[in-house]
Amino acid sequence: MDETSYVPLFAALAQEHRLAAFRLLMREGPNGLPAGDIARRLEVPPSTLSAHLAQLCQAGLLRSTRRRQSIFYAIDVAGTRRLISYLTDDCCEGRPEICGYGDPLRCPPEKETRDA
Repeated sequence: MDETSYVPLFAALAQEHRLAAFRLLMREGPNGLPAGDIARRLEVPPSTLSAHLAQLCQAGLLRSTRRRQSIFYAIDVAGTRRLISYLTDDCCEGRPEICGYGDPLRCPPEKETRDA
């Protein structure tokens, strides 16, 4: 993916309800939640939330599945990994393996300096 292909992912997250929904679903894991539960937890009207969830799905950050009469939303693991990898590929001078015991989101702590 070229750099411009990541812009829609950032745009999808650049709104408070979408970001809150994404973070909620990150905490919930791969099973996700029904749309109604997401709306209640975030205190967002279902009709408003529906458009936000659709944009996150279109960006490849969420996936939706119908289970009986409910639509469940969950993190699209592959899409989220792509975004995280894009953000961390150049970490620590292009050596993400040194970013804190295999955690690419945590850079090593700065060395303490003491006044002599």
